[in-house]
Amino acid sequence: METTVPRELLARPRASRLGLARAYQAVARWKTLSVGLALIALFLFCALAAGVISPYDPDAVVYPDALKPPSTAHLFGTDDHGRDILSRVIYGTRVSLVIATISVAIASLIGIPAGLISGYSGGWVDGIIGRVLDALFAFPVILMAIAIIAIFGSGERSAVIAIGLIAIPEFARVARGAMIAEKEREYVLAARALGASWARIVFRSILPNTFGPIMVLISLGFAFAILNETALSFLGLGAQPPTPSWGADLATGRRYLVQAPWYSFFPGLAIFLLVLALNLTGDGLRDLLDPRGRRR
Repeated sequence: METTVPRELLARPRASRLGLARAYQAVARWKTLSVGLALIALFLFCALAAGVISPYDPDAVVYPDALKPPSTAHLFGTDDHGRDILSRVIYGTRVSLVIATISVAIASLIGIPAGLISGYSGGWVDGIIGRVLDALFAFPVILMAIAIIAIFGSGERSAVIAIGLIAIPEFARVARGAMIAEKEREYVLAARALGASWARIVFRSILPNTFGPIMVLISLGFAFAILNETALSFLGLGAQPPTPSWGADLATGRRYLVQAPWYSFFPGLAIFLLVLALNLTGDGLRDLLDPRGRRR
């Protein structure tokens, strides 16, 4: 005796397949985030424990050891002054992370409130803030940073100010977009009906619900801050010698690419790995915090 199975049951994927697909997506999201966080943790450890794990003083000049290739004594080789490159890369991590952290904090504290207020208020307030942001967006990032450093002078402090200021428009734009998406929701309308002030609605009700895109923006902002700090140091406008700096060592090492390729390779590798880690973390956070991604 033959039995017929409804077509809708035949067309429907098995529950086990759906479960495996969802499990695979969850693992993929967590894998990206885990790899990024693991690399960031490694760099943070190097920055915090630089004085303990560094085999040499990064500023110790030993001219007889100049441009020695990687060996057991110097795992990353030495530079043109005989300084240990591994030690300079480790201490350079601290310099890059400190500059990136302060500059992202400046951009967050100015850009995020400006974007939230602009998106919530609308009208002439949104118009004024929008025109200011458009003017800042019109300038090339590095050119604007160079102009700011020309005003304040070269050095780490000027690099922090420049990188923080050029990141403000991007932070404000993302915060404004998140605010526009949230401000007409029911909980906001209910808060208005109860007589809550605009500041309470913006910073107590809406801001926690924009946590996802803002966290992704901050992680990616760190990556751009690292790249901009490296670029400014490469041009001689960031950290000044003898301060260990990936960008400065990369700039000096380019003169010895044939004779001593390790001089530029290891600082460049550190930049690549840290920026990769920050981008992986940003992608992982975006997938993890996006409810549409969790439903797929």
